[in-house]
Amino acid sequence: MLSGKRIILGVTGGIAAYKAAFLLRAFQKAGAEVRVTMTPDATRFVGIDTFSSLSKHEVAVDVFPENRAVTESWTKHIYWAEWADLFVIAPCTANTLAKIAHGISDNMLTATVLAARGPLLICPTMDGEMYESPAVQQNLKSIQEFGYHILEPEEGYLASGLEGKGRLPEADIIIKRSKQIIEEHRTQGPLSGKKVVVTAGPTREPIDPVRFISNPSSGKMGFAMAEAAYKLGAEVILIHGLVHIPKPGDIQTFEIGAADELFEEVKKHQDADIIIMAAAVADFSPKGYHTQKVKKETADTTLELRRTPDILAWLGDHKKEGQILIGFAMETEKLIENARKKLKNKNADWIVANSLTDKDAGFEVDTNKVHLLGKEKKTAIKGSKKEVARQILDFIFN
Repeated sequence: MLSGKRIILGVTGGIAAYKAAFLLRAFQKAGAEVRVTMTPDATRFVGIDTFSSLSKHEVAVDVFPENRAVTESWTKHIYWAEWADLFVIAPCTANTLAKIAHGISDNMLTATVLAARGPLLICPTMDGEMYESPAVQQNLKSIQEFGYHILEPEEGYLASGLEGKGRLPEADIIIKRSKQIIEEHRTQGPLSGKKVVVTAGPTREPIDPVRFISNPSSGKMGFAMAEAAYKLGAEVILIHGLVHIPKPGDIQTFEIGAADELFEEVKKHQDADIIIMAAAVADFSPKGYHTQKVKKETADTTLELRRTPDILAWLGDHKKEGQILIGFAMETEKLIENARKKLKNKNADWIVANSLTDKDAGFEVDTNKVHLLGKEKKTAIKGSKKEVARQILDFIFN
């Protein structure tokens, strides 16, 4: 359940802060990518370099850190909050608990809490009778009313030498609760109960056993769409061409080669509630296939082509009642005009249009800039392909 998940680990200034290093490693062993944000007081217990080395990411502490360009730092809480599938604060001191309960954001950790879009798990830890105090109990009640998750501390021997309730639970308990929260959050999403088919990557149209017609599609945008749909609660089927990126562990995948294969696989899942055609399908394929390698000394320099099936148009013609069809348009000129024509001609509900001439957009890169066009609404979206995918689905289904 944590394979490929993105977790922010918040560490506050309590003696249990050292345990957060072991928790970070446990998340990583479970397959998650982890970034760490610390309160300034937490750095008195464990050094920033420890978490930076373990997470392989910069550790966020101050909104305006010293010796850093403001433009590189002060918006980090926004981007991290959008990036994360889960925010875990372990340990969470009474002080940080009070700040969260009252919306105070005077450091990077508390600012990220306010910006968080995903679920938040708080592991309060403190000494003596602090946990049972009226103020802490009232703050816990307020936080639960916000919809945040609380993992109660364990009883045992505390740093002061007292016995009581206040110890940070062991890493395996926090991991187990994190898995439960991620699944609960997913199944409550706007696509819960929906079947979503996503196509991604290039098709390869073979000429002979060693040559083919294709394109530079990496599949990153389609994979991002599949992951975003899954996180919103859908049952996702991902049909993709040959790509060199990791396959999502929680999603059923089918690999295809040529456009004809893609067409046949899509038809098997035509009953889906939502179909997202993000694959870069070749428009033409060689008319004949040579079973042996064509020698250049005897080869004809003219290659006769045929049109491949227009899968999006076929889906538009066979669209069932209530089905949502989302197409993609890659253009080099007249982006909006051509995308609107495609929206109408293919009987699609939405077209995601992006231009190859835009910087940081298009094939192979990790970012994108798109125009989402519907029959009545439209919007422009940019960011990482994962962020763009989530925003596309949020705009359509929220």
